[in-house]
Amino acid sequence: MNKNIKILLLGANIWFFGEGLLGPLFAVYTQKVGGDVLDISWAWATYLILAGCLYILVGKLTDKHNNKEKVMVIGYALNAIMTFGYLLVSVPWHLFVVQAGLGVAVAMSTPTWNALYAKYSDKEYDGFLWGLAGGMAQICTGLAIIVGGYIVSYGSFKILFITMGTLQTISTIYQAQILKNN
Repeated sequence: MNKNIKILLLGANIWFFGEGLLGPLFAVYTQKVGGDVLDISWAWATYLILAGCLYILVGKLTDKHNNKEKVMVIGYALNAIMTFGYLLVSVPWHLFVVQAGLGVAVAMSTPTWNALYAKYSDKEYDGFLWGLAGGMAQICTGLAIIVGGYIVSYGSFKILFITMGTLQTISTIYQAQILKNN
């Protein structure tokens, strides 16, 4: 396994753990800031629709400008910033802003990460490497959901968001190593 694949895998798994801490607690958090079922639906839909539209645009632009590494790292950094943004949410519409920002961030980081992972993967072990990426992401997220539940149960959402943002910042710094390898 080459160095760039290791950077992409470890960085992504740190990120998946950080992101996974919120998991199903998103609904509880939305209610805590005064939201209801429709606010949860609209906030999540905002994230998904914006991210989906921008995935296509970012993929096309990074192919044209050959700047996938930089865009990926910027996406990771924006994701960490927006995660800290949860600390400022006090009403449902603030949540829509954070979700929109997270949608932009994931649209910058995910298609570029996938393209780089494909570029650097050893074609002889392609199935294994993609299985490793997907499997580790699921495991990290699953473990994080449990940890997130404990953090909120015995601490607070504030502690959860600080932990998430910190892990995502570490992930960004780690992923940035790929910039010096190219």
